[in-house]
Amino acid sequence: MQTALPFPTVSFSRTPHRLSSTILREYDIRGIVDQDITAEDAFAIGCAFGTMVKRRGGTTVAIGYDGRESSPIYANAVSQGLLSTGINVTSVGLGPSPFLYFAVKSTQKDAGIMITGSHNPSNYNGFKMLFQSQPVYGALVQELGDIASTADYETGTGTYTEIDLSESYLQRILQDLDTDKELTIVWDNGNGAAGILLEHLVKRLPGTHHLLYEEIDASFPNHHPDPTVDENLEDLIQAVKDKKADCGIAFDGDADRIGVVNEKGEILRCDTLLSLYAQSVLKTHPNASIVGDIKCSKSMFDEIERLGGNPVMWKTGHSLIKTKMAELNSPLAGELSGHIFFADRYYGYDDALYCAIRLLNILAESGQPLSELTAHMPKLFSTPEIRIEVDEANKFSIINALIQNVKESAQEGIDINDTDGVRVSMNDGWWLVRASNTQNVLVTRAESTSKEGLERLKDMVQTHVNKIGYTVPF
Repeated sequence: MQTALPFPTVSFSRTPHRLSSTILREYDIRGIVDQDITAEDAFAIGCAFGTMVKRRGGTTVAIGYDGRESSPIYANAVSQGLLSTGINVTSVGLGPSPFLYFAVKSTQKDAGIMITGSHNPSNYNGFKMLFQSQPVYGALVQELGDIASTADYETGTGTYTEIDLSESYLQRILQDLDTDKELTIVWDNGNGAAGILLEHLVKRLPGTHHLLYEEIDASFPNHHPDPTVDENLEDLIQAVKDKKADCGIAFDGDADRIGVVNEKGEILRCDTLLSLYAQSVLKTHPNASIVGDIKCSKSMFDEIERLGGNPVMWKTGHSLIKTKMAELNSPLAGELSGHIFFADRYYGYDDALYCAIRLLNILAESGQPLSELTAHMPKLFSTPEIRIEVDEANKFSIINALIQNVKESAQEGIDINDTDGVRVSMNDGWWLVRASNTQNVLVTRAESTSKEGLERLKDMVQTHVNKIGYTVPF
């Protein structure tokens, strides 16, 4: 139904507005609340994005927001900006990012904006944007900044509507549940934006389900909402053991990333999880290309090839992965950070709740413990993702200096891949350093076939990182 904006309108100016270059990231807009991003910025983003959509022939934009305190305020400001360009706005309200993506795809909106800080600390927030047929990233993000800086805005008077798609979304996810086997699952929402939907979802699943931190709480009082950091999974691991559960499943702050713990309380890195999904998907899509980001294990790419697929290594970033998937007509892709993308039977975006359903299918069909499903993969020794804090404005120049140093000192038998940062491979393993597109950090990871090899690789990483004035906190 058509309604008024949920918060009182604020008088914003449609004059030239500079968006800080530090918030205009490779595949979204993100920064610290009231320092890097203000309500005025949100309004300008709405004006610029509405202009972009309108000039591409669009008329409607869906909008959603996560549980952070600033999110509804920014949603209101973005909506005002969109409306002022003549764009019609449909709000789906509070929920995770994939809920907004579902709204755009299922109701055929021309575009969408999700206000979310994702897995970042509680003082961050941002904007993820998409067109009906493609993500908004790279040059398009910079174009938004250019439009705002000149106030080259379209004009008009749009309409504002609120809709509740909760039931449609849950039904769509459950449509691909292929089992009625009663499993015991522990779910860690991490006080993120999926809480309400998750509570309704598990009530419709067979088996026994235990929820951790299902309440949406912008302060994240229990642990940081990032399932790629091992310490954030400690409560889930303990609960899996206590409940004798078949597995544990965790989400990040906006539930577009998944983390998984097996029945022994062991963490499944998401490249291992992607290998499991690949085995299932390749049964119906033989020889298909499966995309993994540059941080993924060599064993994952080897496993995809063994299963008859075409493994493709690509740049990190949800928008970049989605674009590569479309280019290759890939049914499945994933990142070590927990973004898993199903175009097989689904829409091709990263939805952790949907990924959880596909994992339940695999568990039920196999009739085996989750640990057994990955037991055949080679035993490797690896670090988790390790972050090195650097200056936001200089992180890409820092990584370029590192790449140059690595190339200058490269020895025979070493392969250097600079698709995204630098990945250095040799006979017994590899290491990577790249600049994060969402945080002021460099990210590093190393993997080897032996403990001794891993220590040697870590020493190599430390040596190269020291040369540019930083230290890796292994």
